[in-house]
Amino acid sequence: MTSKTAVVLGCKGQDGSLMCRSLLEKNYEVIGLIRGKLKDKSNLHKLDILNKIKIETGDIKDFQIISYLIEKYHPDCVYNLAAQSSVGQSFQNPEETIDSIVNGTINILNVCKVINYTGRIFFAGSSEMFGNIEDKANIDHPQLPNSPYAIAKQASFNLVKMYREIHELKCSTGVLFNHESILRPETFVTQKIIKTAKEIKKNKKKKLIIGNIDIIRDWGWAPEYINAIQLIANSNLIKDHIVCTGEATSLKKLIEKVFAKLDLNWEEFTVVNKNLFRASDIKRSCGDPATLFEELGWKSKVDLKSIIEIMLNQ
Repeated sequence: MTSKTAVVLGCKGQDGSLMCRSLLEKNYEVIGLIRGKLKDKSNLHKLDILNKIKIETGDIKDFQIISYLIEKYHPDCVYNLAAQSSVGQSFQNPEETIDSIVNGTINILNVCKVINYTGRIFFAGSSEMFGNIEDKANIDHPQLPNSPYAIAKQASFNLVKMYREIHELKCSTGVLFNHESILRPETFVTQKIIKTAKEIKKNKKKKLIIGNIDIIRDWGWAPEYINAIQLIANSNLIKDHIVCTGEATSLKKLIEKVFAKLDLNWEEFTVVNKNLFRASDIKRSCGDPATLFEELGWKSKVDLKSIIEIMLNQ
C-alpha cells in the first residue's frame, strides 16, 4: 500500500529514472513527466519500472501541465530533474538550454506559489555554476559560471532561493557535482571512455580520441546522489546543499584507471585532440560534502575505482 506520492519531472533521464526506481522501492506512488515519446530502450525500460509508474506528457514550462499534475496527484514532493544537461550542447543550443532550465524553474515555482502548494519542491543544481574551484566549494562559494548551461543553473539556483525566502515555498536546490552511472548517454565523457576502452580491448586498432585530459573533477555515483537528493528534499531544515564526494581526480587518471582494469596501456591508445578542447573548460571542480554529512548524515561510499568497475561490467 502506497503512503506517499511524488512527481518526477524529467523521469526518463539518468537522475529521473533512478529517482523513480528509488521512490518505488520506498512504496511511493510515482508520476513521471516526459516531454516527448518514450523509446523502448529508455532508462525506465532498462530499470524495468516503465509499467510501475504513471507517465504524463508535457513541458515543464507549461503552466497548465504543472498545475494539473500537482492538483490531480497532490504529491508530497515534486522533483525537477528535467532540462538539457550537457555543457557542450549548451554552446550549440544556448537558447534552448536557457529556456528549458530558467523558464522551467520559474514556471514550476510560480505554479506552486499561485496554487499554494505546500509540499516540497527539489531542483537539480550544478557545480558548473561555480566555475573553476581551487580548493573545495561549499554552498557559499563564489559563483563564476562560464557556459550557457552554468549561467542557466546559476539563475535557477537564485530563483529557488528567492521563492523560498520571499514566498516561503518549501523549495531547495541540491548542487550536484559530476555523478555517473551505466545510464549516462554516450555524449558524456565517462561513458565515452568506458565504451571505447572496451572496444579497444576487442580491437586494438581503435583509438580513444578525447579533448583536455588535464581537467579535474569530483566524480560520484549517481544512485547514491539520488539518496542525498531525497534527504535534502524531505529535511525539516529547508535549504540548499552541495552533493559531492570531496575527492578530486583528473580525467587523465580516470582514463588510466579504466585502461589498467582492462590490462591496457592508456597512452598507447589515447589521442588528445586539441580541436575538442573548450575555451571555457573548467580546470578544476571539487566540492565540500561536510555540511551534508553534518546536517543530514549523508556521505558518499562508492569511490571512483568502484564506479569504473561497475561501469566496465555493464
